[in-house]
Amino acid sequence: MTRVNWWLTGLLAACSLTVLVPLYFTVVTALKSPDQLTGAGFALPSEIRWSNFATAWELTGYPRAALTSALITVSAVLLTLLTNSLVAYAIARNMERRLFKGLYYYFVSALFVPFPIIMLPVVKQTSMLGLDNQAGLILLYVVYGLAFNIFLYVGYIRSIPVSLEEAARVDGAGTWTVFWRVIFPLLAPMNATVGILTFLWAWNDFLLPLVVLSEAQTLPLVQYVFQSQFNTDYTVAFASYLMALAPVLIVYVFAQRWVISGVLRGSVKG
Repeated sequence: MTRVNWWLTGLLAACSLTVLVPLYFTVVTALKSPDQLTGAGFALPSEIRWSNFATAWELTGYPRAALTSALITVSAVLLTLLTNSLVAYAIARNMERRLFKGLYYYFVSALFVPFPIIMLPVVKQTSMLGLDNQAGLILLYVVYGLAFNIFLYVGYIRSIPVSLEEAARVDGAGTWTVFWRVIFPLLAPMNATVGILTFLWAWNDFLLPLVVLSEAQTLPLVQYVFQSQFNTDYTVAFASYLMALAPVLIVYVFAQRWVISGVLRGSVKG
């Protein structure tokens, strides 16, 4: 009979509450009317108000904002997978060379640079280069994700036997063919991990779109419409938050096993 580790079980239960409790509070708030907020915050709504979602849909221009967020997010994910994996492959297979090892530590060191420190120069440069638009924002997501993605990819690629590449080279395959025909298909678990993390970041991000975009607005930006100087419509705002959360939740539920698999396999060998 398998023994239950009650300490670990209790810790996991406590950690799960940090997610479930705010989610429950968000759902019940989104279904209430403003006058019901004066009671207990965790109480169930006495009368469900579905009109909050319709109001949020109209005020935020949800279809347009969601389309903008989807375009930026999907483009950022695809470019990140294609470019970051290539850079990581070049570094992972040449780590014995001083230049590539230096590049690896250079990229990883960027993890310790807070964005607010470089925010003002980034805003000025994107404006000067005419990149204060969706294309510029996509490029920034690809570049800023490079540090963490290199760290994940390099550890994963170094766990792949070099003999697989040598066998392909014996058959006449070049470096480009080896990567796309041999290495890239084997990166599926790590690609899923990087892709989902990039998706979550780009979809939910507020600061970068706020300082970069001059015209188009993503979902986190349009939700700012619920906050004014003197009042905030919490019921409609929380309904809007749930509408923005739904696509991310659906993606993560279906892809979480690839995320976990990619992280575990990437930590096998560094």
